[in-house]
Amino acid sequence: METGHKFDRDIELLIYYKDAHQPTAVVEAGQASAKPGSLMGDPVVMVSLYPEFPQSVMSSLPSCGEFVLLMDRSGSMGCPLNNSMKQETRISSARPCIPKHPRQLFVFTDGEVGNTKAVIDLVKKNSGSHRCFSFGIGEGASSALINGVAKEGGGHAQFITGTDRMQPKVMQSLRFALQPAVEDVSVSWDLPKGVSATILSPPIKAIFQGQRSLIYAQLTGQSSEGTEGSVTVKYTLAGHPSQNQLHFDLKPAEDSGLTVHRLASRTVIRSLESEQRTQRGQQDEEVKKKVVELSVQSGVSSSLTAFIAVNKASGKAVQGPLVRRNIPTAYRGCMIADCSVLLKMKKGSAPKLKLDIQPPKPPKDPLLQLVSLQKASGFWQLDADLAAVFGKNKEEVEKSKPKSVNNEVWASILALIWLHGFKMDAKEEWELLTMKTASWIKAQNAPCVPECVEAGNTLLGCSVKKEVLGL
Repeated sequence: METGHKFDRDIELLIYYKDAHQPTAVVEAGQASAKPGSLMGDPVVMVSLYPEFPQSVMSSLPSCGEFVLLMDRSGSMGCPLNNSMKQETRISSARPCIPKHPRQLFVFTDGEVGNTKAVIDLVKKNSGSHRCFSFGIGEGASSALINGVAKEGGGHAQFITGTDRMQPKVMQSLRFALQPAVEDVSVSWDLPKGVSATILSPPIKAIFQGQRSLIYAQLTGQSSEGTEGSVTVKYTLAGHPSQNQLHFDLKPAEDSGLTVHRLASRTVIRSLESEQRTQRGQQDEEVKKKVVELSVQSGVSSSLTAFIAVNKASGKAVQGPLVRRNIPTAYRGCMIADCSVLLKMKKGSAPKLKLDIQPPKPPKDPLLQLVSLQKASGFWQLDADLAAVFGKNKEEVEKSKPKSVNNEVWASILALIWLHGFKMDAKEEWELLTMKTASWIKAQNAPCVPECVEAGNTLLGCSVKKEVLGL
């Protein structure tokens, strides 16, 4: 029995939130040395929304969502639909949106465009019938474009950089796209006479289950009539009205670290920077001045400011030009040594060596293999390719199958067990496809499902419960 942690491995800290979906309002006192009436000098309230939509609404969502669309775009499609409606063409009749069913637009880009504002304005113009989910790929993707179209399109923005995998981020946005649209979002404040609230964050245009929405407001003024305020957030979800009213103390404790103020300042700075970037070629000096002032006051960096290192011992700024120093690395030395050995072997009288300089092929990802083998209806076929994903051969898998079930049900249950037993770290990538599989299995009215789950656990070396599989 271990008596204590010996710090010979990484520490994992697990945090479990109580009432995670409960909305909250936190008020932070202003900085005593800052000017009253300024963002850093006044109290700031942060409202946090992390909704959990009613199960009755979420369960009513369509269980099918796989479509292949083929559109005729020949010249004749530009002809009138009929003699009585000559102003409407055949191509236009093929695209009216269904009321209350917004189109889901997924935009992928690795760069930026020369007319960012025009693109964002076009998305905003069509936001009543479209939701736009944007993906910026690589370091060169324009944050103004990606965030702008998602914000105005009532969708969600994702950035894929470095070693990020695209699949989990696309699947997260797809889950948001399958949720019903939240409409008529409004925020109202009830404050004592003499106190006013100035909203610091952009208006909320989209609310999703599983995504946190934050509202920042600056509280200005004082009142002798009361020490409590409230904020009410209303919205409509699939025709169902929802309302959250949060109460907060107008006199918070002092010296709280100014975390909320800096988060609010960051939100204001990013909004001003986005406004500046979309107005390409029109440098608004007033906006630049606001950004610099707020950045300096709050200590939050911006595109116009930067942190400078100061030598505290002397209290003086370091003078002189930047000096470049080349630092040798062991990796480079090893590579040079290896190359010299190969050259000596080549020039000498040693036997000829056949050097395979082809890079080794990366191993196939079993998760992607499994996903590619799933049929459109949601099931898997029992074959050698599927068995290979499990690290088995086809004969082993067939031999373990209970006699009362067919091959497709058995293969599909095995796939569910394998995903839950070995790929929980990638659950957001396969969660939607397993919902389709569970629905297909239940529709087969297959006998002895518990027996299949038990046999599958034995074969794969897992201990997954039937209820976890959605069966």
